[in-house]
Amino acid sequence: MYIRDLPIPEKIKNFYIEQGLAELYPPQEEAIGTGVLDGVNLLAAIPTASGKTLIAELAMLRSILKGGKALYIVPLRALASEKYEHFKKFSEIGIRAGISTGEFDSRDEWLANNDIIVATSEKVDSLIRNGTSWMSKITVVVADEVHLIDSANRGPTLEVILSKLQSNEQIQIIALSATIGNAEEIADWLKARVVTSTWRPVELNEGTFLKDVIKYKDGTNKNIKQVDKDDTVNLVTDTLNGGGQCLVFESSRRNAEASAKRIAKVIKHNLDEELLLELKQTATSLLAASETDAAIALAACIEGGVAFHHAGLATSQRSIIEDAYRKGILKVITSTPTLAAGLNLPARLVVIRGYRRYNPNYGSVPIPVLEYKQMAGRAGRPALDPYGEAVTIVKSNKEAEWVEDNYLHGKPETIWSKLASEPSLRTHILSLIVTGFVQTTEELNNFIARTLYAHQQQTSGINEAIQKVLGFLEDSEMIIRDDNNFYPTELGILISKLYLDPLSADIIVSELSENSETCDLALLQLICRTPDMRPLYLRRADYTWVDQFIKRHCNELLPSTSDCDYEWYLAEVKTAALLYEWINETPENDICTKYNIGEGDIRNLSETAQWIAHAAGEITRTLGYPQAGQMQKLTGCITYGAHRELLPLIQIRDIGRVRARKLYNAGYKSAIQIVNTTHAELTKVIGPGIAEKVLNHLNHLQNSTNT
Repeated sequence: MYIRDLPIPEKIKNFYIEQGLAELYPPQEEAIGTGVLDGVNLLAAIPTASGKTLIAELAMLRSILKGGKALYIVPLRALASEKYEHFKKFSEIGIRAGISTGEFDSRDEWLANNDIIVATSEKVDSLIRNGTSWMSKITVVVADEVHLIDSANRGPTLEVILSKLQSNEQIQIIALSATIGNAEEIADWLKARVVTSTWRPVELNEGTFLKDVIKYKDGTNKNIKQVDKDDTVNLVTDTLNGGGQCLVFESSRRNAEASAKRIAKVIKHNLDEELLLELKQTATSLLAASETDAAIALAACIEGGVAFHHAGLATSQRSIIEDAYRKGILKVITSTPTLAAGLNLPARLVVIRGYRRYNPNYGSVPIPVLEYKQMAGRAGRPALDPYGEAVTIVKSNKEAEWVEDNYLHGKPETIWSKLASEPSLRTHILSLIVTGFVQTTEELNNFIARTLYAHQQQTSGINEAIQKVLGFLEDSEMIIRDDNNFYPTELGILISKLYLDPLSADIIVSELSENSETCDLALLQLICRTPDMRPLYLRRADYTWVDQFIKRHCNELLPSTSDCDYEWYLAEVKTAALLYEWINETPENDICTKYNIGEGDIRNLSETAQWIAHAAGEITRTLGYPQAGQMQKLTGCITYGAHRELLPLIQIRDIGRVRARKLYNAGYKSAIQIVNTTHAELTKVIGPGIAEKVLNHLNHLQNSTNT
């Protein structure tokens, strides 16, 4: 089927044809045949790079040109940014795209002028809770990576959103998924037609690698020249010699970093001078933002044409790596499996070196088949590669047989609802009551009956948990129950809008209602005690110093709760200690080294802590607690990683925690003092370039205020 034959407006046809897209892939043609362009719900469960996004685009554009709006839901903020950049191309035909990834308690009403809004499932949930007006204008909802409904963390939120949206029959739901074991069941729940396919635009050859030989699942073999004692280096070198790019998946961050160093050391000698110069420039731009030990090690790898990529990197570092890889400057990325579920970074060769993951309950366990398929599916770039290869490195013939049976020929697992967990039910039942979506026991039961959980299992299995949650919400004074009716309290409404776990709020309220005077360290510990904060992993080497920290700060720290495991208490204190060092301006490199984490981890922890601190501040202000002002100031300290006295300076553009401290120590305490100084004087403190930027910015603000 050709684009020109589709029942869509001419300007959409012309737009795609001008972009070089004339003919549909077979799964896309099958999707059109289901009636997706007539408003029919659809689940497309097809491999990576087989054209899922185009199916969604055509349906969104059709609806938008009829006066509707489209909501595109993704699981990760990084993926939201990628899709937003992709959808900006529609501005050529007068269709505007927007992105919503900000604060959980904001309505983002400014997005009303956009036609396509991209957001994470958590952000969509918060927009619904906060009564965002433009949500009522949505006519098409696309749920990307819908198989992640199986995730214990993110799955319940997506399930609840889709269950709510199904109540509006005017909304078309399009779910995009990798190949899953129960696509028909998921489609039946969504009242959708289903398209499943194994078709790919580029042939994928899967195999195992042992003793310099790739054994493909079709029975053929390929010998790989040995240029190094490392198997990964040999596989990568073979592909690079053929003009391809490579992704290497390792089981841990440490292994990903070590692998990048080994590969870079070998392939650097085969890169031409022009490429080496581009790589040097890429490394320099990365070091301009950070000079931690990890950043220096990453820059050294980049100069050799390789980068490691994982959640421990700062967002800016990941962006530089992804951009350089897409441009073909970087030849190899080594990563943990998280990359496979996130960004669209395909390669000719995917090497799976580690297919096991540490599980705190079971130790080292093999990854699910679905996750393997996600990694393998990155192999083969349409229009760039004649084929794709996904090769798993093994150590024996027995292991090769196991990998072939379980992964190469394995079928993806069934997707199961994770809604029945108490943490999920706490937040979502409160939200349902606060928004008025359910006001009686009957309405709550009816809503639960529309969920995937009820579709897959008897609701009797969830009823006990629901009653327990309702009792907790009532005891915590977040709802009032009158016979079979539910009413939200002022506190319950606030907590739902803040997007806080009700248990987190209860912990905060209980502690602060009893202690009117609380120091910053105790407040940080309180933040780390909430279930919304994921504590740092406790290593064997941590026990001694954390114990010493507790003894040193015994008059400041909160005592362990009676139901708290002591190791959990140590992890809570360790996490609070990191945040304490962060707000006391300990250099990032020192924090990274001491806690064995990356800059990205510091950012993630501080962002989560800042959100909880902000929520705690709103709760204390509403309840009239004396800690409200202190919590507000602490929120600023967590946001910027600095003492209170630096907050007026650190909010100036181009002034971070380090430059703010230099300015403060030099006698500059406010923006006014900086405006009133000379460029020459300011240069002595922060250098000529930054001094000029800061003065220009502040003078512009001053002139704008005066006019």
